[in-house]
Parts: sequence; C-alpha cells; structure tokens
Amino acid sequence: MYTTAICPYCVAAKNFLKSRGAQWEEVRVDLDLERRREMMARTQRTSVPQIFVGETHVGGYDELVALDRAGGLAPLLEAQA
Repeated sequence: MYTTAICPYCVAAKNFLKSRGAQWEEVRVDLDLERRREMMARTQRTSVPQIFVGETHVGGYDELVALDRAGGLAPLLEAQA
C-alpha cells in the first residue's frame, strides 16, 4: 500500500484491512520520490492510498470498501494467505 504520513484515507484503509485480518507492506511515498514515481507508473494515479493485493491493483480506500461490499476482497486476501 502506497501511503503518506498525513493521509486520513491511508489510516482508514490500514484500519479496514486490519479488521479483515490482512497484512500489508506500507510504502511511504512522501519520504521516497523514487517510490512515488513507481506508484504513479504502476497506477497512473497521484493520490494515496494506492492499494494492491498481491499484483492486483485495488485502487484507493473507496474502491477497497466497494470491492469488499461486492464480495471481491475476501477471495483476493485468501489467495495471498
């Protein structure tokens, strides 16, 4: 998950994933310009959070919650376990 220190949606996404028993690697793009460039190249977006489950780009917090409500998040998380 690509994040920054002052992003409330990043905190919400981490709390949401924690509530689902998921683990993640946090990449702080506010501290590493090269990783920010990587995020932008992978997602074509500049906003955070940008969430991946494995190699699947979920999107941001709203997309994460929508995917969960549609029943698509659990299978992705299970495939990573």
